[in-house]
Amino acid sequence: MNDGLRPDMLEATRLTRAGRLTEATALLQRVLRTGRVPDSASGRTDGTADVPAGRLSRIIDVTPAPIELTDPQPSSRSERAFGTGASRPAGRTRGTAHPHLTAELRSILARVKRGPSEPGIEELPKRSPRHAPDVVPDGGQFLVDSYGNQAGSRAYKLYIPSGYRGQAVPLVVMLHGCTQSPDDFAAGTRMNLLGEEHTCLVAYPAQAASANASKCWNWFSPSDQQRGQGEPSLIAGITRQVMRDYSVDPERVYVAGLSAGAAAATIMGMTYPDLYAAIGVHSGLACGVATDLPSAFAAMQQGATTAVRGSSTASAALGCRRMVPTIVFHGDRDTTVHPRNGDQVIAQSTKTTLTDLRTTVQQGRVPRGHAYTRRLHADASGQTIFEHWVIHGAGHAWSGGSPAGSYTDPQGPDAAREMLRFFLEHPHPQAARRV
Repeated sequence: MNDGLRPDMLEATRLTRAGRLTEATALLQRVLRTGRVPDSASGRTDGTADVPAGRLSRIIDVTPAPIELTDPQPSSRSERAFGTGASRPAGRTRGTAHPHLTAELRSILARVKRGPSEPGIEELPKRSPRHAPDVVPDGGQFLVDSYGNQAGSRAYKLYIPSGYRGQAVPLVVMLHGCTQSPDDFAAGTRMNLLGEEHTCLVAYPAQAASANASKCWNWFSPSDQQRGQGEPSLIAGITRQVMRDYSVDPERVYVAGLSAGAAAATIMGMTYPDLYAAIGVHSGLACGVATDLPSAFAAMQQGATTAVRGSSTASAALGCRRMVPTIVFHGDRDTTVHPRNGDQVIAQSTKTTLTDLRTTVQQGRVPRGHAYTRRLHADASGQTIFEHWVIHGAGHAWSGGSPAGSYTDPQGPDAAREMLRFFLEHPHPQAARRV
């Protein structure tokens, strides 16, 4: 980050670390309008009152629409690939040019400048899931429940397949992206249909709007990156509650997500390697690549600027220092979360292994769909521990998803099916002994 960026970014960082994220957002907006940083001594930014004591406005995405919203009927191939925000020609945003900022931050900060009166992506209709048989297949149940602890509470939905009769079955925990809901995510990924086919329980924790205005998981917040704290404790609590209420095979418990949900999934893999046998990361980021709002922007736009850490101290303290099998999907034309982040997820995961891995590369194409490159990282026995799918021509959307849900790319490959296949190939090696 160049020197010209330091004052405003440092002030935004200070506000973020103080829990005053709404003010950090307002600061970025004022910098765009005036090019000046407000006096921090007053403790407030232009037009923004102090946040009342004890009240945290948690924002991960100050521009939620370009990150998660897409035109339900894109008019061009570029809009289908990138989303409407990415397809906007350069130079169309009005306002100060800010040549002292990096090109990536200028792009994202330009979107922050949009006011509610300006027509743009924020006003496009968001697709809502239509009734589809793969959301609740015949005979299955999609139930609502909730879990709470000292960090708060979260609702969740649980799919119970028709073939469940009390036998021990796998559990997949699915973490939605910004602005999404469990129903929307279930519709888009078709994971309930796969749960029905393979007799798996599928849980969908719901991020609360009170925790994040855009319903994003707060993956960039240090308090939400630790075992036993914040959102990781809530997601793990939901997982364990389902395991208590139903017969779940402790060797086959998995977590996956999209975008902010994928970033949360990497955190869960790092902080709860004793609970989750494997993780799935679609268009996400490695654990710990951001610790505040400015570093979240930077990581999303260009990847982490510093080396990502390996296994967590929590894992080591538990005696669970293990490489958590990981499958990654990322479109190579994703302009919301840079594809470099997929590389960094794999790099972080491989830091936990004590043995050399052999890498093979496969090329393929979905009939009438996307081409892809698939990298397999296998151990000495030949078992694939990490898979990395790069989808050529794809943007920020769930690969192979259904148009019944939002933020999907039906041109494949089928990320949900491949994730579940990968999961079931990787039971937890220590779960039986632990139980």
